[in-house]
Amino acid sequence: MTMEYIQTFISDTRRSCSTQSSTPAVSTTEECFMGIDEAGRGPVLGPMVYATCFGPISRKTEIERLGFADSKQLSEKQRDELFGCIRSYSDLLGWKAEILSPNDISNGMLQRTKYSLNALSHDTAKKLIRRVLDDGVLLSEVYVDTVGDPGKYQALLQDMFPHIKITVSKKADSLFPIVSAASICAKVIRDATLKEWRFVERGVEISADFGSGYPADPATKRWLQESLDPLFGYPSLVRFSWATCTTILDNKAHAVKWPDDDDSQPMVAGCAKISQYFKQSTADSNRKRHRFFEERGLCMPSDF
Repeated sequence: MTMEYIQTFISDTRRSCSTQSSTPAVSTTEECFMGIDEAGRGPVLGPMVYATCFGPISRKTEIERLGFADSKQLSEKQRDELFGCIRSYSDLLGWKAEILSPNDISNGMLQRTKYSLNALSHDTAKKLIRRVLDDGVLLSEVYVDTVGDPGKYQALLQDMFPHIKITVSKKADSLFPIVSAASICAKVIRDATLKEWRFVERGVEISADFGSGYPADPATKRWLQESLDPLFGYPSLVRFSWATCTTILDNKAHAVKWPDDDDSQPMVAGCAKISQYFKQSTADSNRKRHRFFEERGLCMPSDF
């Protein structure tokens, strides 16, 4: 049975989505502290998950005694137990997460104006802080595991949220238990999406034996070699902007040649200009667009 906190994402794994716990009543009446961390930054398969965990400062010692530690130092069983602990303390702790789909990550990195993974990470952290504030949480301290230069990242967040004390640090998940808690949330949620992954590609059999998704994992390496379609490439589980993936595509997929337009050819009399094929009629504006174009943010060009 799919965990309820990933159901929306699993229903369509091409789209990023948000998930969260309920907001503890105490967090809207007392000042709170919060940690932010991610899981799945490096893998070639699956989503990246950013998560927060927050609670009242007055009970910081109690929260720290729950035994949170950097998720990378814990076994899967320990992470699951601690995430269960976070969820069981729903009157004390709240959490939120952003599940960033492989499709959205790759589309951003390959668009004309490249949207780097660092920029995506920074924007996601800002979004999580706003989401917590929008729920009425009295946030006064935020601790973040850095992406890039911690000083610049801290200044960026501090400028955007001047009323909150922001601390950005390397290894924050080892230094601050509340960041460790966020790390556990992110890792458990990412692992759950991989266990429950539903391939949206129809009419083809795709193995679910893809390992952890990290490029060095032998199971992931084998899956990447065996799951390539030489014409259509990879299913949407794959971050096709990763060098691991593009190298295999360059070596094993069919090459595509895009001939340059020959501007020296004279225009044939009576031949319509190419721009005529892109003009939108009134009938077109009332017609529902195909999902292919909506998912990729493609719109009708009007100016050449």
